[in-house]
Amino acid sequence: MSASGGTKAIIAALSANLAIAVAKFVAAFFTGSSSMLAEGIHSVADSGNQLLLLLGGKRAKRASDKTHPFGYGRERYFYAFVVAVVLFTIGAVFSLYEGWHKISQPTEVESPIWAFAVLIFAIIAEGFSFRTAVKESNPLRGRQSWVAFIRRSKSPELPVILLEDLGALLGLIFALFGVTMAVVTGDGVWDGIGTLMIGVLLAIIAIVLAVETKSLLLGEGASPEVEEQIRAAMESAPEVARIIHMRTLHLGPEELLVAAKIAVEHDDTASDVARGIDEAERRIRDAVPIARVIYLEPDLDRLRTTNA
Repeated sequence: MSASGGTKAIIAALSANLAIAVAKFVAAFFTGSSSMLAEGIHSVADSGNQLLLLLGGKRAKRASDKTHPFGYGRERYFYAFVVAVVLFTIGAVFSLYEGWHKISQPTEVESPIWAFAVLIFAIIAEGFSFRTAVKESNPLRGRQSWVAFIRRSKSPELPVILLEDLGALLGLIFALFGVTMAVVTGDGVWDGIGTLMIGVLLAIIAIVLAVETKSLLLGEGASPEVEEQIRAAMESAPEVARIIHMRTLHLGPEELLVAAKIAVEHDDTASDVARGIDEAERRIRDAVPIARVIYLEPDLDRLRTTNA
């Protein structure tokens, strides 16, 4: 992921959510709508989440030290996981509680014009934010489906913003549905139903984000396509007879560790082996620039020796 692209999407989402949160709280005050209140809390949670993503990106840039010799790249995964937890605890749980409370003790929606005006404004603002996230994601997504992109992306920011913005748009539609039905029928229960729908939606998005970021936190290897590029580059080095085995690990979205045992000819000198390793590392970095940490262990090509 382009760091600037991810930051641009985060700032666009943050700007939209701060403006929308204020508008929603004003509408909730005048209308007494639980859907609007839940949406206001949702926007506040989203704004906090975007600040967490910006903080994670900044902290991930710290230089490596003795305590963290491979750097702090995974800070971005940690803060993305915190975003999922915040989205669930603050957004989903509050909305579910407020929806249940509204259904148990329904009240009439007052001054609905406030709610409709704010929801229309919010849909336009969230649409702009979502469009920015889609635009920044497309170069990275390539020909992948959106589901595959969210599941396979090693950079957490854009998938998080995409799901947040999508959830925000759907949440606004649910809020609009609840308020509209409450006004048309005169029954405040519909407002509570819209709030429950928002809570369920946020819970689903939070769980998806938690599962995906947990996998990144535990440590994911390079994609099959990237691993194939690394293998091809390594095997193209003259002194590398073959790859015995290889492991990769993302130390961060833009930093990959490559460890491999390579077979060399039994009559190669130490100088030949050293030169071959240096050349293999150079070719790997040319092919995959994010392969910044490379460990290659030479071994005799026992398979070829045995066959001979």
